[in-house]
Amino acid sequence: MTRKARRVGVVLFQLGGPDTLEAIEPFLYNLFCDPDIIDFPFARVGRKALAKLISTTRARKVQHHYATIGGGSPIRRHTEQQACALENELRGQGVDARCFVAMRYWHPFTEEAIKRLRAAECAEVVLLPMYPQYSSTTTGSSLNEWQRRFTDDLPLHCVETFYRNTIYLDAMVERVNQALGRFPQPDRPEILFSAHSVPMAAIEKGDPYQQQIEETVRLLMQHGGWSNPHQLCYQSKVGASRWLQPSLRDALDTLAAENMREVCVVPVAFVSDHVETLGEIDHEARERAQRLGFTQFEMTAGLNDSPRFIQALGQIVRKALDEPVHHAIPICSPRRQLAAPQYAAAAGLD
Repeated sequence: MTRKARRVGVVLFQLGGPDTLEAIEPFLYNLFCDPDIIDFPFARVGRKALAKLISTTRARKVQHHYATIGGGSPIRRHTEQQACALENELRGQGVDARCFVAMRYWHPFTEEAIKRLRAAECAEVVLLPMYPQYSSTTTGSSLNEWQRRFTDDLPLHCVETFYRNTIYLDAMVERVNQALGRFPQPDRPEILFSAHSVPMAAIEKGDPYQQQIEETVRLLMQHGGWSNPHQLCYQSKVGASRWLQPSLRDALDTLAAENMREVCVVPVAFVSDHVETLGEIDHEARERAQRLGFTQFEMTAGLNDSPRFIQALGQIVRKALDEPVHHAIPICSPRRQLAAPQYAAAAGLD
């Protein structure tokens, strides 16, 4: 069969998010029932009870995050728009594609995506985690869930990262330039790249996330050609354990102490707007910056269904289709076997 004759299923993986305030607690329960999140001796016995305790307690604490952005997460809407646009892009390139969304902790779940994939009678599958950089806490967890649920004997192609893709970098540069263009002197504000933090325990076990985030920042600065001062910070830490630093809050405090009064925050680990960008950055961090005396605070918009980003995804999928096929996700790297320790920030954020 030629490629055109083979129907390709493309599965877009995301963390997911509660679409209503009432969905927050069950969303959190699903998250903390994840064996890649809660992993300790006798976890099989105690995981559900612990997940219930954490989700009940945490839900009350995080409702305001979602209330400030309209009462629910827009991540499903954005991801489904991306899937629709990608399907059209691939068909325009001669690929008979069907795109499906698989959320890790809220609807549509992985098993829902698998049912739709089977109904579409796809002959080949591309797994496309919507995380530019690899972490055991995101891509790893999504692929582990896929491997637990998908038993069909179909050829598989797996995308682990895409932060080096030049069209993806173009799409990011486009968003940054739009935000910088709102400043009177675009070359003057600090560019503050912000990524979701992860526990240092994960990094120390070999998770490549920090190195890939730092490389992404270097590539973007080179690709954008900006002369602005810049730095990298992390957001969404929860709990007392060690996480990647400095925090977004600390970075803003330091800039204020250095008399910097203009800042452009670039979410560098996300491909769509959700509670971490709209709530944590554009609401909470903006208010903090105003209190600290910043005269202008801008945040780059999410890639969402940016035509350039969709073009990048199309190229990424077509490249994956040219790679050797598997009939199961290959366990070729120890990082995929890592437990995802305490990815607790997701308890309050998408």
